[in-house]
Amino acid sequence: MIENEIIYKEKIELLNKWAIAYYTQDNPLATDEEYDILYRKIVAYENANNFIASNSPTQRVGGLVLDEFQKASHLSRMWSQEDIFNDDELEDWIKRAAKVIDMSKTALVCEPKFDGASLNLIYENGLLKQAITRGDGSIGEDVTNNVKTITSIPLSIEYKGLIEIRGEVVIKKSDFEAINLERLANNEPTFANPRNAAAGSLRQLDSAITAKRKLFFQVWGIGVQNMGFETYSQMLEYIYSLGFAKPPLLKVCTSFKDIQDIYTQILQSRDSLEMGLDGMVIKIDNLLYQDDLGYTVKYPRWSCAYKFPAVEKITQVKDIILQVGRTGAITPVASVTPTLIDGSTVSRATLHNFDEIERLDLKIGDYVIIIKSGDIIPKITKVLTDRRVGDEKDIIRPTLCPTCQKELLDEGILIKCQNMECPDRVINSIIYFASKNCMNIDGLGNKIVELLVNKGKIKDILDLYSLQYEDLDGLESFKEKKINNLLLSIENTKHTELHRLINALGIEHIGEVASKQLCDRFGKNILDVNETDLLELEGIGTQMSDSFLEFVRVNREIIEKLFEIIEPTIKEKIEAKENLFKAKTVVLTGTMSKNRDEIKKILEELGAKIASSVSKKTDFVIYGEDAGSKYDKAIALGVAVLDEIEFNNIIGE
Repeated sequence: MIENEIIYKEKIELLNKWAIAYYTQDNPLATDEEYDILYRKIVAYENANNFIASNSPTQRVGGLVLDEFQKASHLSRMWSQEDIFNDDELEDWIKRAAKVIDMSKTALVCEPKFDGASLNLIYENGLLKQAITRGDGSIGEDVTNNVKTITSIPLSIEYKGLIEIRGEVVIKKSDFEAINLERLANNEPTFANPRNAAAGSLRQLDSAITAKRKLFFQVWGIGVQNMGFETYSQMLEYIYSLGFAKPPLLKVCTSFKDIQDIYTQILQSRDSLEMGLDGMVIKIDNLLYQDDLGYTVKYPRWSCAYKFPAVEKITQVKDIILQVGRTGAITPVASVTPTLIDGSTVSRATLHNFDEIERLDLKIGDYVIIIKSGDIIPKITKVLTDRRVGDEKDIIRPTLCPTCQKELLDEGILIKCQNMECPDRVINSIIYFASKNCMNIDGLGNKIVELLVNKGKIKDILDLYSLQYEDLDGLESFKEKKINNLLLSIENTKHTELHRLINALGIEHIGEVASKQLCDRFGKNILDVNETDLLELEGIGTQMSDSFLEFVRVNREIIEKLFEIIEPTIKEKIEAKENLFKAKTVVLTGTMSKNRDEIKKILEELGAKIASSVSKKTDFVIYGEDAGSKYDKAIALGVAVLDEIEFNNIIGE
């Protein structure tokens, strides 16, 4: 019996200490029986006094069910990692850092790169305040209720300042196998790999499900903090002392050979380690040097991910499956004998198009080499023609859609289904129509579209605008707030700008830039243009013209109805004042600190024309980090190039 609140809180501290020793340090300080007895005493006190401390281990059982996750902002940005794949690239990375800092005065910390779901933990006054998924690096989803069920994450820590502790949520291989066995017994689909299982478990709306999945948390970084350490390795050791698990094979390296040795050790141990890995992370140890190196727009210059080499396996092609994309494009996918590669079973490999099949000289029944690296989709790299026995079958170009059986349009590399009522095309075209860069219908994600189509609530894009509350009421996961938000989001698409609507139709070869160009030139007469009209526009070639005209011919009726319902608007052009970019053709390339759409908008307001490719008619190429072939072509053609800083100086920002 626990007599009072002081003793109650002392017992919580003791139980949490036992939990850390058991779950993260593999060093039990009490028997299971002792733990269970004390746990029951704490539950009894809480029930008798109607009081539960925020760090009580009884909060880990889950059971809260949410309608949806709320968005939440990280206190500081979560960055991506620059990937390197060999020692030469590692040397280049070190040389770049050495241009800014004295590499002889800092070590490098090497640690395993876990393959799971990234998570940011915010602690304040010693208590877990919030847990947020990575999201886009700035804003993620608040999964605090689920994270409280993960035993390797302390609900309270000794450090009382504000701190972000970042890491990877993973599932141990043995627990993953147990989960899949249970799902098989319940006639549920199994998870493809531990990474997918971890990510899916973390984002369960019912925290009781998360609690059963035995998720595990491995620290890999710190965001906001004010601890005063000089090195990253010292800071990590302190974080581990707060109750977080220390990863296997972490090493502080002082030479290139040290890095090679630990990389080899981690690579050779990957199959025997409990958690899935896809590489090794290397970080500058000196925290002041990290600040000196700073960041690109995508990743820190003081950190990189040395990825494991791609894994090759031999398997046999059993069949060719035809997939129908949102624009009706037919993509061949090879169905292969299921093969275990890099911790997941691969049964399909991408082929891109039928030209790829001809290039490989691939036949059904062929033995092939497939390659997979991390998240990269498995790909066939070679056909082992010497293993043919004579009963292999040629792969024939399709003439009918595999889903709706309508005749296909064969453009050579591209084969398309033009039937807007094709079930495969309907789902994907609605998903694209609702996406952020198109009509931006919040709440109409992939699964919701599939649900509405499969339940017969909508059969095409037009049906979105006749949806009523009654159509959604009673559907899985739909409650009053969610229904009203979705209907309002659909209603808000009315009177959108015409070019967004044209882009949202998903016309092959007609993207955001071309849609705006066409709408600026033809306005609401866009459906009545002919080939001559289109080819007069800079950057519009025969392929784009044919695609647009064919799409309008086949689907004119539905487009006209959309025009009638949405009543799209055309933004009145304001004549730009004289400036360097007025009436000039500009191409953007590379990654910039600003959103690409924001830069396009600035240029358009200055009277510039945005093009997607570089030619002799291009006036300027504005480039950011990782500028590629467009930059190279501009240099070769003598086109003026400006980096982002130069561009900002010119426009006065």
